[in-house]
Amino acid sequence: MSTQILNLTETLHSYLLSVSVRDSEILKQLREENAQHPRAVMQIAPEQGQLMGFLVELLGVKKALEVGVFTGYSSLVVAMALPEDGQLIACDISDDYTAMARKYWQKAGVDHKIDLRIAPALDTLDQLIATGHSNSFDFAFIDADKSNYDNYYERALQLVRTGGLIAIDNVLWSGRVANPPADHDNRTKRIHALNQKIHGDGRVAMSLLPIADGLMLARKR
Repeated sequence: MSTQILNLTETLHSYLLSVSVRDSEILKQLREENAQHPRAVMQIAPEQGQLMGFLVELLGVKKALEVGVFTGYSSLVVAMALPEDGQLIACDISDDYTAMARKYWQKAGVDHKIDLRIAPALDTLDQLIATGHSNSFDFAFIDADKSNYDNYYERALQLVRTGGLIAIDNVLWSGRVANPPADHDNRTKRIHALNQKIHGDGRVAMSLLPIADGLMLARKR
């Protein structure tokens, strides 16, 4: 038995997907259209989406927050897992990218659960805090500009309730976070610093999962 994470060959990864991802036609269609996008790599992996939907159901999430929508795959996964009266507040700055997201939310019949806010995410998060939404969200997902990751994390900590979960994408950053500090560019420095911060943050229980590009889970105490 290995004490280290297995290296996923293409064959093993295909097997993992075949026995772990319960796919739907609407998710397949979105992935196929997104694959033609010039920034297609910004979409989360299907196995990560499956995990997020599982966590939303497991936690009984009714009120969720997303920072960074892109073409809407993660939003769609979360909204499909929410109950009929659930709500996802989704933050993005691009009408162009989120046009695809809106189309698939409507096709899936979950658009009524999603409140898309087109504005700088920090402005939206600060407005939510100012208007009494602190300690009210069950789940938050952060997948936006890395320079603001620490700011998004701190706002999310204010907004999620005790016992609520924050999930942060790209925390392994294609392995660059493990390079010598002298080789870190600004985004790598920011992600590495946040990983270190959360590791020592007594306000949360945490686990870093080596799924896709790395997913940090932080549960508010």
